[in-house]
Amino acid sequence: MAGCARTLILDADDLVSPAIRIREAIEREGGGTNPLATSFMERMLPKLGQLESVVDLSYSAREAEDTQDHLTERQAILLAATRSLPRVRYVGGAGSGKTWLAIEKAKRLAKEGKRVGLLCYNKGLSQHLRNQVQGWRQAAPVFTGGFHEYALALGVQDGKGQEYFDEQLPQELLVLAESLPQTEKLDAVVVDEAQDFAPLWWQALKMCLKDPEAGEIYAFMDDQQDVYRRWKAHTLEEGTAPLADLVPIHIDDNLRNTRRIAETFKGFAGPHFRPRGATGLPVRRVRCSTEDALDLAGDCVDALIEEGWATNQIALLTTRHRHPVHQEHFDNGTIGDYWREFHQDDAEFYGHVLGFKGLERSVIILCVNGFRDMERAAEQLYVGLSRARSLLVIVGDDAEITAAGDRNLGLALRGAEQWLPTAGTPATQV
Repeated sequence: MAGCARTLILDADDLVSPAIRIREAIEREGGGTNPLATSFMERMLPKLGQLESVVDLSYSAREAEDTQDHLTERQAILLAATRSLPRVRYVGGAGSGKTWLAIEKAKRLAKEGKRVGLLCYNKGLSQHLRNQVQGWRQAAPVFTGGFHEYALALGVQDGKGQEYFDEQLPQELLVLAESLPQTEKLDAVVVDEAQDFAPLWWQALKMCLKDPEAGEIYAFMDDQQDVYRRWKAHTLEEGTAPLADLVPIHIDDNLRNTRRIAETFKGFAGPHFRPRGATGLPVRRVRCSTEDALDLAGDCVDALIEEGWATNQIALLTTRHRHPVHQEHFDNGTIGDYWREFHQDDAEFYGHVLGFKGLERSVIILCVNGFRDMERAAEQLYVGLSRARSLLVIVGDDAEITAAGDRNLGLALRGAEQWLPTAGTPATQV
């Protein structure tokens, strides 16, 4: 009939590999997360006959992610609708396209001839922002990178230690900004993962604006991902909070993750969170002790590569101790090279959930090897669970994961598939 989606039609050429087309139709048009009812399956099988076909999971994931990218670009309507507002905080859950929107906002402001600063906190995310900006042929932000890198670029003295980064550096930037020439100040600042910024950082950053009281500020943030908690809690609704004067715009749709992945962290994202992706592959669950989690997570990498996933589609993230590959870079002082290797996108990646905020890969192996601080374990799980676009593998102890993520996560994982990461071993429904 007129208007029927192309994915629901099989023509003569499609019958060469009908199983692939049928799977795509179910995943793209099914609109739910439940398996096909047995009664319907029994009616279909005699019509279909024996379907011999091997589905390339890696290729199917890339197709689904292309669709996700197109959905994310549609979010640009939010920027058009709010272009007359000089100070806005865009609040949304994981996978809602905030980083894409932050980059696009910076591009639009720069094209208007404004001096723009595009900032974040994490090293990995700052490298991603720079990679996106460096290919722009027209106007670009005058600075792109981390908040601390920006302070150093203006002339703040380098230092070490948490107290230096949290207090001394922003204090020195605050003083320096008062004498900064107007020609070197910013017309607008765009901050991704803005919940990571301390109140003192915001004070210093505002002083770097040509008009500290009315200069343009656009903060893209997720209140539920405050994983650092290095400063006293401050709510955005309080009159004295650094972002209290920013107009809140809420982004409720999750576009990056498949629905099955989104369902695992839905309980962390708030009541307005709406998964919009395709159904996707089942989440895989590898049950083991906390002590064995790291070794089994490594086995998962090998098994997934043998299944056909490309190495650059896979990232292994830990929750407590760093993976040995990550630790080696840390000990050798080569973290810069470490993140450059990640963004070259030619091999599997080993990292920690705290450093992976704002980033993503097709496949995430979340290795729950303990938590340094149980008070922020839920936020760490939220970050780790939401980084996967197509396939999520959770490795660790049931009791520890449930204790950190509460009953909602436990219920969400009931539909996961139990998996033994051995070459050739299929996943099975728990």
